[in-house]
Amino acid sequence: MDRNSVTGIVLILAMLLGYQYFFAPKEPIKSETSVKAASSTKKIDTLVSKASPAQVIKDTAIASIKEETFVLENKDIQVQLSNYGGKIVSVTLKNYESYKNYNQGLKAGLKLFDAKKDQFDVELPISGKKVKLNDLTYQAKSSPQGVEFVSTLPTGKVIKQTYSLAKEGFELNYGIDAKSLGTDLGAEYQIHWKENIHQSEKDIAEERKATINYLLHEDEEFDYLSENPSANEADNITSKLDWITFKKKYFITGLIPQGFQFQKAALSSTPNLNDSLNIKTLDANMVASTQELLQGKSNFKFYFGPNDYSIIKHVAPSFGKNVKLSYDFLLPITRYIFVPLFDFLESIVSNYGLLIVLLVLIIKTALLPLTYKSYVSMAKTRILAPEIAAIKEKIGDDAAKVQQETMKLYGEVGVNPLSGCIPVLATMPVLMAVFMLFPNLINLRQESFWWANDLSTFDSVLDLPFAIPFYGSHVSMFCLLMTLSQLAYGYYNNQITPDQPGQPINMKMMAYVTPVIFMFVMNSFPAGLSFYYFVSNIVTIGQQLAIRKFVDEDKIKRLLDENRKKIAAGGGAKKSRFSQYLQTQMKAVEEQQKEQKNSNTKKKK
Repeated sequence: MDRNSVTGIVLILAMLLGYQYFFAPKEPIKSETSVKAASSTKKIDTLVSKASPAQVIKDTAIASIKEETFVLENKDIQVQLSNYGGKIVSVTLKNYESYKNYNQGLKAGLKLFDAKKDQFDVELPISGKKVKLNDLTYQAKSSPQGVEFVSTLPTGKVIKQTYSLAKEGFELNYGIDAKSLGTDLGAEYQIHWKENIHQSEKDIAEERKATINYLLHEDEEFDYLSENPSANEADNITSKLDWITFKKKYFITGLIPQGFQFQKAALSSTPNLNDSLNIKTLDANMVASTQELLQGKSNFKFYFGPNDYSIIKHVAPSFGKNVKLSYDFLLPITRYIFVPLFDFLESIVSNYGLLIVLLVLIIKTALLPLTYKSYVSMAKTRILAPEIAAIKEKIGDDAAKVQQETMKLYGEVGVNPLSGCIPVLATMPVLMAVFMLFPNLINLRQESFWWANDLSTFDSVLDLPFAIPFYGSHVSMFCLLMTLSQLAYGYYNNQITPDQPGQPINMKMMAYVTPVIFMFVMNSFPAGLSFYYFVSNIVTIGQQLAIRKFVDEDKIKRLLDENRKKIAAGGGAKKSRFSQYLQTQMKAVEEQQKEQKNSNTKKKK
């Protein structure tokens, strides 16, 4: 070996030792960020087929980089990063647990992202080749504010990835700086995001159904793939996008560009019906312009956290739509009444069973005037029941004629037949809002009450060895209590409600059939929802009993008699448009029946 070769080897070794001494990552200040080092090494993919001796030295230095892990942490979230790929290794929510850990009393946190099963990678077009940032190794610089990863390419140009975490909350800031690439960079780059969702809730079927891709178009149009628990779903989005999220039952992971938009995206959702571990796979391929990369302004914000409306509504415009609060026409009720009221009660009550009781009492008190009007209307109908029965006896089985004469009687005494229906219909939006809200309310998750250890899912007091169609293989006690209370209310209501002749449906029988139907429907619904309806039924019966003591039916009868005299003296009651329409329709039905009878008679002849 000649002198030049020996000199070259010595210089190379000296440079390697010097690099390790002067430029290797130093131990960061331990505050919100900590460092763990590993002993493995990784070599980057080269972008050129031939390299100069100086380049070989640089590649050799990079090849000796050891893997190090960095932890960004606050009181809510822990993010683990690696200089191999400059990537996210894992994201753990510190104050939440999976259903399995919760039942076993373990405190391990809920892992929302795990690089062992999930993937997030950025692919840049550099010099006509596709380069994945996860395939590069990086020098890392950490500080209390975050971590910066710097990778030097064989061409001497650098790519930077930065991560930072606030002192609290679930938002992770992420940035890519590739402005040094200049003309080597193509026009568009891609982001591939894939997650294999593990079960974290009790009801795997419901969790699989609720796991879906959500997104917001540039015109603030909210969109999502179909919530199909068993079929593959996919869509190619050609419009610009403000953000994309992977929504689970009670948690979401989201990516929000800062100051720019995705150009387009391809989304897919694949249920894994025979896999109890990876219950569903969500996938998103996004395309963005490299213009921001060249300006060093390609910044993003991750959201890894609970799908809690009170929290996520501040993350990005329309981000609160990730919580399926209700149907659009009911959103004002849930957004401006139920959610603030629930948050207020949470601040003063720690027991969620008691919270639901207080919620029912507040809502029922607010609706009390409508309940009172409905009861008074039923009292008027009850007073007129003997006269209605006499009409039916006189006319017989001609339902249309009976209904027509009954409407005439209502007009004679000044009673609006809709006055009892309107208050009931006015309370329906509240019932529907609760029906939609409770299954999507993370506030009830893993909150226990009585025998239910989790009010966000069904309570099971008995597991059946077989499955009953439309019912399931378990018995929910809260659902049974709701059914019994509804049957009790139906029985009580039937005692104070007179028969309505001419109706095609036996409403008194429906008061017993409907609760049984709902028992089958709601057996697998959240225990908190069944408990809400149970308490609501009990309070409603109590209100009816209390109102009955204050309503003087003799006084109402006297008022009806006075109305009858006034209307008769005035030449008849002034009919409303609805009454006129109803009477016209009844006459039309009566004419059709007569024509049908005449037609049948002619055919017989």
